Amino acid sequence: MSQPLIGISTYQQEASWGVWTMPAALVPAGYPRLVQRAGGLAALLPPGDPATAAGAVARLDGLVIAGGADVAPARYGAEPDPRTGPPSLDRDAWELALIEAALAGGVPLLGICRGMQLLNVALGGTLVQHLDGHAGPPGVFERHTVEPVPGTLLGRTLPEPVSVPTYHHQAVDRLGSGLLPSAHAADGTIEALELPAGRGFTLAVQWHPEAGDDTRVMAALVAAARGTSPGE
Repeated sequence: MSQPLIGISTYQQEASWGVWTMPAALVPAGYPRLVQRAGGLAALLPPGDPATAAGAVARLDGLVIAGGADVAPARYGAEPDPRTGPPSLDRDAWELALIEAALAGGVPLLGICRGMQLLNVALGGTLVQHLDGHAGPPGVFERHTVEPVPGTLLGRTLPEPVSVPTYHHQAVDRLGSGLLPSAHAADGTIEALELPAGRGFTLAVQWHPEAGDDTRVMAALVAAARGTSPGE
């Protein structure tokens, strides 16, 4: 398998192009570009009936859950903080179904920003609904350094501290079942999660690799989807 098929979740939002303004299935172009740069074929997954998620995931070699809106606090048993954004209930349901299908089917999974938070919630964890210092002005990525945990999947993928593009105001609080932290920011915020070796490739990062030049995290997903090691 030279180019595995990597699905990327999208979301529905009103958008304008040419003479048109109408609902569209969207994801920033950086996501498919990063998949392509890492050696995969990108397939965009529009929101759909959660009952169809398992069938969609079964056709993929790997899955990316993209960043975006805050997860509905009700999903992890919390009341909304005034600073939490409006929920996207249909998107939550669709992407949770995608995650559950990937975990059940052993399909390599990469969560990015919201995708990491949603993975944690899917496995019974909770979120910090607001923190400062991890986003620039509206629409502008901040950068900070993350420290990978040696011996983890992420630590093998990124063996040194790295400066990453970041834009989030929520983070992991209580860990979901079985998840291990595999990177931290200087303030202690968990910046990556993974399932232990032997449970397939399940990795999630709090930052936005699609907004930077480092392809290593996506290359690790593509390699797992291909059944090889990165660089092979």
